[in-house]
Amino acid sequence: MLESLSIGKIATLMALGSDNDLKKIQKKAQEEGYIVYKGSVGSMDSAKIFAAIETAAKKENIIKPLYREEHAIYHSILDAYSAICRGQAGLGAVLRTVGLVYSIVKGPRIPEEVKDGEWIAVVLYGTMGAPTKGYEHEVIGLGINPI
Repeated sequence: MLESLSIGKIATLMALGSDNDLKKIQKKAQEEGYIVYKGSVGSMDSAKIFAAIETAAKKENIIKPLYREEHAIYHSILDAYSAICRGQAGLGAVLRTVGLVYSIVKGPRIPEEVKDGEWIAVVLYGTMGAPTKGYEHEVIGLGINPI
């Protein structure tokens, strides 16, 4: 599974993988020149989700304080978020809440294409539903953008 990597595959495996898987994925991804991070966030407020992921990207030095990098991560989050919301961007206003694991990956689209520049990928995986335990279902979304 780790023999043919791409930025989206790494981000997806990071979000879905167990702690044991995570160490193997991180090691292989870093050997191929990727910067990787995994975190979690839950909220009924989409702004808190975006802020948590952007803040983690800055704190972990995944992105630099440059417009193009902040813009790329914002759009990667937006694409992944739109996917988990099925195109209906909204949570609290429509009484939905999420509990998510997210991954952030920065590097080439595929290891062989380093001349293609850097890209950033964000995966959101977890549960979404009414703010009542047992009323949720799984969701996943992926966003990839060039820096």
